Amino acid sequence: MAVLLVVGYVWPEPNSSAAGSRMLSLLSMFREQDWTIIFASPAEKSPHRFDLSQWHIAEEQIQLNDSSFDEQLKEWQPDIVMFDRFMLEEQFGWRVEQQCPNALRLLDTEDLHFLRLARQHAFKAGRAVTLQDLHSEQAQREIAAIYRSDLTLIISEAEIQLLTEHFKVPAELLCYSPFWLETKAIEDLPRFEQRQHFVSIGNFRHEPNWQAVLWLKQQIWPLIRKQLPKAELHIYGAYPPPKATQLHQPKEGFLVKGCAENAAEVVKHARVLLAPLPFGAGLKGKFIDAMAQGTPNVTTAVGAEGMVHQGQWAGLLAETAQEIADAAVLLYQDEQLWQHKQQQGFVILAERFASHQHQPCVWQQVMDVQQQLSQHRLTNFTGAMLRHHQHRSTQFMAQWIEAKTKLAELKQSSATQETKDE
Repeated sequence: MAVLLVVGYVWPEPNSSAAGSRMLSLLSMFREQDWTIIFASPAEKSPHRFDLSQWHIAEEQIQLNDSSFDEQLKEWQPDIVMFDRFMLEEQFGWRVEQQCPNALRLLDTEDLHFLRLARQHAFKAGRAVTLQDLHSEQAQREIAAIYRSDLTLIISEAEIQLLTEHFKVPAELLCYSPFWLETKAIEDLPRFEQRQHFVSIGNFRHEPNWQAVLWLKQQIWPLIRKQLPKAELHIYGAYPPPKATQLHQPKEGFLVKGCAENAAEVVKHARVLLAPLPFGAGLKGKFIDAMAQGTPNVTTAVGAEGMVHQGQWAGLLAETAQEIADAAVLLYQDEQLWQHKQQQGFVILAERFASHQHQPCVWQQVMDVQQQLSQHRLTNFTGAMLRHHQHRSTQFMAQWIEAKTKLAELKQSSATQETKDE
């Protein structure tokens, strides 16, 4: 039986982040093909994680900079190794190549980290993104990981365009893999008049989400509240830090509620989703959830990137605080416009994110590369060159760290023994 090993940056948390939901979709694809799946991660297991054992997926703890992973690889003998984000490829890729040279190395970026950080840097500097922002050390690391991998899953067509047209990454190294949704009939959704208030949702550990909450509190919500004095904004998100909960102001209708037990229910009963994201990358799962629950949204062009269908969006796009506030008030009050945007959301889900459109294509591309792996690697000389240089340096650094750690443990053990002898 074929074996998939996933080297996870974190344990999947589908209720906390879109990345967690997407990871479960990828795991489901391999489960449907009767693959044996091992999910291994150096991260601590969080209370919000999905219990993979109920899917008969083995959960394994692994160590950074430790040769014990080499022994685990020899035992597992995976046919495909999927790295969850480029940092894991950097850390473990050279070990996989040494111990399992014939295993296909699959990289899942989730989103392009360097693009998000470039936009974040420009946002904090109060200017547009420059070439210097894009051509960062982070970009060099992430794109190098793409070249070293046999195939990379990219969530957004906008990011594929950036990689192929601007950075000249060969298209055959990339696979378009957005969110996949099972198409189902839309029913039992509250009508316009049955809904009330605004909602904002997103993991507080994700910097774009936090900056959106700050923007709402400091500039946008006061403008909305002035026009809609009885409206409330309900802020939901996993891992709310004290700086977030301190923003809770019931008298202003600004309610920080923390983690949502059921995100779908929360979004389902709101009239409008507010997500004024000042920067970011990839696709935003909050909009998928909102469209599925028939809840139109107000966001920025960056927020809707990679999700607009034929120029249409499931809400309104705006960029300044005043424009966002005006758009929110309009969408909140205009039932005809609200219904029109709701229907556009249903169309976007059906036309852009239906599972039956994407999953077979992704699976076929992965299988094609696996079946022609030797030839595929021969056409990627840049990747071979980068593996030779980067893996050697990473290998020596990892081995040095491991030796240093063991030496420290030995010294500690000796000191403890001497104390006992005394």
